[in-house]
Amino acid sequence: MAGDAASQVIGFVGTGRMGGPMAGRLLDAGYKLCVYDTQPEAMAPLLARGAQGAASPAEVASSADIVLTSLPTPDIVRAVALGPDGVVAGTRSRIMIDLSTTGPSAARQIAEGLQAKAITLVDAPVSGGIKGAVNGTLAVMVSCPRPTYDVIEPILANFGRLFHAGETAGLGQTAKLANNLMAAAALVITSEAVAMGVKGGLDAKVLIDIINASTGRNSASQDKFPRSVLPGTFDFGFATGLSYKDVRLCLDEAEAMGVPMVCGAVVRQMLAITNAKYGPTSDFTSIARVVEEWAGVEMRDKSAALK
Repeated sequence: MAGDAASQVIGFVGTGRMGGPMAGRLLDAGYKLCVYDTQPEAMAPLLARGAQGAASPAEVASSADIVLTSLPTPDIVRAVALGPDGVVAGTRSRIMIDLSTTGPSAARQIAEGLQAKAITLVDAPVSGGIKGAVNGTLAVMVSCPRPTYDVIEPILANFGRLFHAGETAGLGQTAKLANNLMAAAALVITSEAVAMGVKGGLDAKVLIDIINASTGRNSASQDKFPRSVLPGTFDFGFATGLSYKDVRLCLDEAEAMGVPMVCGAVVRQMLAITNAKYGPTSDFTSIARVVEEWAGVEMRDKSAALK
C-alpha cells in the first residue's frame, strides 16, 4: 500500500489540462489507473494508454485503492466527493487526495463529510501550471495525518516537490491561496511598471532584463512576461476565471481570519476587470492587456520583430 505501484490501483477524477498530465505521470510510474471525467475526450489519451474508464466518481472509488481529484471549483469538488455518485458512495477507496484549489473552509467541510464514511481527505493543492504537471516539477502542498502522508508520499512524489504543511485539512489550501495571490499580484505590478517604462521610451524586453538582474525581479518578470506578454501570445496556461476564483477565496478566508488585505483587494479588482473584459477562459496574463489599453502602449520585445 505504501507505494508499490504494481499492487495499487489509483483512481483519478478530472483529467483535464492539469489532471491529464498528472494522471499520465502515474501511468509512466507503473500504476494501474481508473479515470473519470465529464468530458470523454479528456479521458481518451489515458484510455489509449491502458487506463480503465469509469462512469462516475463512485465507480472510480469502487475500483481504486486511492482516488485523486483535480477539479476547477470548490462546488465541483464537493459534488465529486460527497454527492450521490461521489467518492463517498464507493466501496473500496479509503483515501481521497484533492489536488484542486478549494480554499480551507471547503477542504474542512469535505474532510468532515468523507470522515463520516471512514475516508481520509488529503488536502494537496499544486502550483506550477501545466508545464509543471507535464514535467513533474509542481509544488505539492500537503495537509493530512502523518500516517496517511507516509502512504501517499510515493504517489504524489511523481508530481514534483512535496511540502507537508501539517495534519489538519485546509492548511495546504491556505498555503496555495497565499501563493496564488502573490503570483497574481506580481503580474499586476509588473504590468504597471513595464507599461510605465515603455511609455517613457524603454524597450519592454530591455526593462524586463534590467528588472530580472535587479531587486524587482519576480515570477511575472522572470517567467510570465518572457513567455506570454513580450511575444503578445497571452497563453501562459492559467485561466483568468480560475485566478479570479483563487484570489476571491483568499480574500474571503483572510477576512474571516481578521487579516487585512489592502493590496489583495486591488489584485482582486484587476482580475475582476480582466475577467469581465476578456472572459474567464482567457489567460490570466491578459491582466497585462488591460494595463496596455489603459496606458496606450504595447509591451513587446521589439528585437524579436527585427529578427
